[in-house]
Amino acid sequence: MKKKPRTRSLQWVLVRRLILLQAATLLIFIVLCAAALWIANPRLLIDNEAAVAAIKEAVDRDGNGKLIVHQTDGLATFRDGFPNVWYIVRDGSGQSVHFGNVPDVYARNFGDLLGEADHATIGFSEDDLRPEAYLERVSTRAGTVQIIAATRSSRDETDGLEINISATIDVARNPDGSRNWEKALPALAVIIIILLLPIVLVMGTTTLVTTPAVVRRSFAGLVETVQQAARIDIGTRTMQLPVKNVPQEIAPLMQAFNQTLARLAQGYDRHNRFLTDAAHELRTPIAILRTRAELLKQEPQSARLLHDIERLSHLAQQLLDHQLLDRPTDQRQIIDLCDIVSRVAADFAPLAIEAGYDIAFEPSPDKTHVEVNVLQIERALANLVRNAIDHGGGSGTITIAVDETGGVEVRDEGPGIPAEEHENVFEPFYRLQPQSRGAGLGLNLARQIALLHDGTIRILVGTWRGARIRMELPVRS
Repeated sequence: MKKKPRTRSLQWVLVRRLILLQAATLLIFIVLCAAALWIANPRLLIDNEAAVAAIKEAVDRDGNGKLIVHQTDGLATFRDGFPNVWYIVRDGSGQSVHFGNVPDVYARNFGDLLGEADHATIGFSEDDLRPEAYLERVSTRAGTVQIIAATRSSRDETDGLEINISATIDVARNPDGSRNWEKALPALAVIIIILLLPIVLVMGTTTLVTTPAVVRRSFAGLVETVQQAARIDIGTRTMQLPVKNVPQEIAPLMQAFNQTLARLAQGYDRHNRFLTDAAHELRTPIAILRTRAELLKQEPQSARLLHDIERLSHLAQQLLDHQLLDRPTDQRQIIDLCDIVSRVAADFAPLAIEAGYDIAFEPSPDKTHVEVNVLQIERALANLVRNAIDHGGGSGTITIAVDETGGVEVRDEGPGIPAEEHENVFEPFYRLQPQSRGAGLGLNLARQIALLHDGTIRILVGTWRGARIRMELPVRS
């Protein structure tokens, strides 16, 4: 058997696509940032390097050629921000200028290696309180000098929390000093993946958690509309689905659906009017035929003709009965169900006796109030009783019983209805015996009337003889 294709969940489609979109956006952003940094080639200044940059602008020589540091606005501003700053400025001849609380370790001679260094960061182990400093060879108005500077004299000069972030990226180079990207790119790809993966996972998890809630909230109005659409049936075919709270993208679909409902309602009304008009037009010639047939001599052919005319008359009446389904609900009234059933039983008693049956009425011991369209319920019960007369075998008792739960049972002692036919007999124009008198509309009409009243109708199953059809209506307290 071919498996029915599953419909796609909009919620999970959005989740997958949002995760992919976020990952792609993040990747593009990182690539663009990397390209911009590669082109701009910026240098990030940390505190110590910023100190060197501020001091560099203040280094000069006096009239005697002595190395001095002017109190520039930039240096003054930096000192205000970092009151513990210290520095050492040295030139190639050995002259030097000191400022601040210079740690002893930096006041020493560092030897030729640091003397020749262009720039360096000087640091110590984590347990050593001596501060980190930055050394850089710079060009100043006093010539090329070497500056060592730091913003504090000891590591204990903190505000209670210190975070150090350092990263060193060294790209493989060719013998001529150019970067060897063939070796560097795989490592960079691994680094990017390591950096991207946690971000993608966090963003994906967030999307997975939030998207269902967002979708449910966005489609809350649609859910309400769907629930209202599920309540549309033949009695509410003119209903229009509200589009006020429906998402804008789905509103055209709802409007098209409403237009379809309107066209269907108009088509149904035209079809129903045609059947009603046709049934009305048929009643006059049928009455004429019945009158003329009754004037014929009592022969087998005339009896058969009368039987066929009666069958045609019954069909026309059932077609007319279908217009009862369009009666508005405001024509309903609260009434004792036993009163309606007793009237129907009294009306059909002569017909049942003429057909060879006894008829019995079993009322409920207590009043059973229901809110119904009386004419519709009378027609539904009339069809149930007529069905028992037509198919009850022509003998026995037809019993009409009412109980306090709003149930009405019509029982006969005929051949019954096979279990496999219990649903088929409620279809329009369906007959167990093709040559039967009925047109196959009575039980269908009775079920439609029951449904209009939020009731049910079904064939009971048991060991008794004959058929038992039960209609239940909601009881009003």
